[in-house]
Amino acid sequence: MSPRLSGSTVAKFDNSTRQLKYQHVYDLILNLIEDEGLKPGDKLPSTSELAEMSKVSVISVRRALDELTYAGRIIRHQGVGTFVAPERLVSEPTHSGTLLDTILDSEPGLNFETKLLSIQVGFPSAAHAKALEIETGQPVWEVVRLRSLELKPKVLEQAVLPLSRVASLDEKRLAAGESLYRLLEERFNLTDAFVEQTIKVDQPTQWECTNLGVTTKDVVVRIRGVSFSEDGIPFDSYQQTYRARDFVFYVTGSQHPTLLKPSEARRWTITPLGHPDEEKISPLTN
Repeated sequence: MSPRLSGSTVAKFDNSTRQLKYQHVYDLILNLIEDEGLKPGDKLPSTSELAEMSKVSVISVRRALDELTYAGRIIRHQGVGTFVAPERLVSEPTHSGTLLDTILDSEPGLNFETKLLSIQVGFPSAAHAKALEIETGQPVWEVVRLRSLELKPKVLEQAVLPLSRVASLDEKRLAAGESLYRLLEERFNLTDAFVEQTIKVDQPTQWECTNLGVTTKDVVVRIRGVSFSEDGIPFDSYQQTYRARDFVFYVTGSQHPTLLKPSEARRWTITPLGHPDEEKISPLTN
């Protein structure tokens, strides 16, 4: 059975505001999910029910549902109904180790499939050469892999490593999805002691569209960084492109965060106490 809007949820969204009608429905549905504690897979009210609840046209409701579907918040199955979408994966990109090691609160059995798209030797761009502190004429490895989950592409990875520090690579192990850094540590004693990264939300390139299954209207999160060994030598200039709507990115300056768990960072709002007189500054009374 679909949930009904509580009186408090309806009260938050008085349709007399100047808000566009579909935005009114968009926010109303998000608050319904939050206020009713709906979980992934729970069914939402029908289009006609939402139109009646929000006092707007079916056209406005459908526009809101389209936007929520595009944003990855709901899933619609024709002839069945509309449901709360699965939670996004929470990634901590600064965490060392395999890709799975960077996914927080991962479910047991969660496993990324790996496809090795290419492995080749070439010459670095000026940007890669600067990051790796080498000359543009020095050869480098380029390793490109695509990570998928349940047959859906999630992350496109590119690693650039100088041959002067990484003389050889095991193609079979990389194709099997093993951690590149684990291989580098085993063979060359290179450990990613620390990294420098930039995180950018951007439109995907055509290459990223082709491999990640997104369109130029979508957005991706592109992480570019450099890994340094314990003695401060850069040995990997990398790029990771994520389907933005499938992930939440979590960064902490402490190994023992106490503020909140990523899964708890939902709506950051308050519930007003009421409507105090305009002359009063503090809601506290003597």
